[in-house]
Amino acid sequence: MRIIVAGGDGFCGWPTALHLSQKGHDVSIIDNMVRRKMDEELASNSLTPIASLEERVNKWQELTGQVMRTYEGDLQDFEFLKRVLEQEQPEAFVHFAEQRSAPYSMIDREHAVFTQVNNVVGTLNVLYGIKDIVPDCHLIKLGTMGEYGTPNIPIEEGYIEIEHKGRKDRLPFPKQPGSYYHLSKVHDSHNIMFACRVWGIRATDLNQGIVYGLSTKETQLDPILANRLDYDSVFGTALNRFIIQAATEHDLTVYGTGGQIRGFLNIEDTVNCIEIAADNPAEPGEFRVFNQFTEDFSVLELAQMVQKIAAEEGLTVGIRHLENPRIEKEEHFYEAVNTNLLDLGLKPHLLTDEVIREILKTVQVHKDRVIKENVLPTVKWK
Repeated sequence: MRIIVAGGDGFCGWPTALHLSQKGHDVSIIDNMVRRKMDEELASNSLTPIASLEERVNKWQELTGQVMRTYEGDLQDFEFLKRVLEQEQPEAFVHFAEQRSAPYSMIDREHAVFTQVNNVVGTLNVLYGIKDIVPDCHLIKLGTMGEYGTPNIPIEEGYIEIEHKGRKDRLPFPKQPGSYYHLSKVHDSHNIMFACRVWGIRATDLNQGIVYGLSTKETQLDPILANRLDYDSVFGTALNRFIIQAATEHDLTVYGTGGQIRGFLNIEDTVNCIEIAADNPAEPGEFRVFNQFTEDFSVLELAQMVQKIAAEEGLTVGIRHLENPRIEKEEHFYEAVNTNLLDLGLKPHLLTDEVIREILKTVQVHKDRVIKENVLPTVKWK
């Protein structure tokens, strides 16, 4: 089918675009390159050297014969988006084009406003574009498990059956987002659900857990296709950051007690989940929610797993508990349902010792690129 991947130059978007293209879909990419500009703003970098988007798609065509068209522009520019939709006539629109960092959204007022305007307005434009130009197009939108927070009850997939004062209803699961970034995703979910109800749009909201891993089958075909890997305290996620700290023999820095439990998945599963959603679209008017994760771990458990593998590889690293820069529960109940994607055929890549070891060995090749002063947290919620 014809598929647009918005944010197709990013950590999740690039391997997803390659995977869908490899599966025979006609893929085009939208990106405004802002994530690369954020590296400049933060004086940071990807651990892995990454080629320009032009070099990437040209190499992909050279290797596979598959053409991926690229459009540089911003989803906040509706005239730009409208032209792309009219030209491409997509049957699915995969939406990764959002500011994705909780710490980035909490730097100050300016970064909070940017995050919410970029994410919410961009998604609103996509909804109007689909309604006006390609009304049968399936919106596949990346949400986050962080929308739910850490309630003291099991987390369902999007909805919950409630009985109140003798009456029952199926309602959206309550949201307790933990940052202005997570709040922007909640606003997106509400806007998409409303658009489905009033316009008959079909949409799948993928509440994704924290993604780990370095590469997919497609990104491993050539160094030019390599994916980015973030390790700094603003964009680096817990497991990737711990592995990079281990490679440089830096103490693994756990925020608070480390009892924070979250859902995780391998980047290989991210691309497979998008394929599954595309191959099994929502019905017109349906706002479908999938919890996109495969396992859950506490932050301290992750640190201990990495410490064990590092020791086996001859690396001596400690675990250091830092004052938590975030406002969050550090010890809590956590149980979340994730059956929808499994029922549709997802076969998870689990976090084994060998997976950690493989990432660690790859990271060691590029460890000289680490800017060590970027590893410890500088953004505080208060």
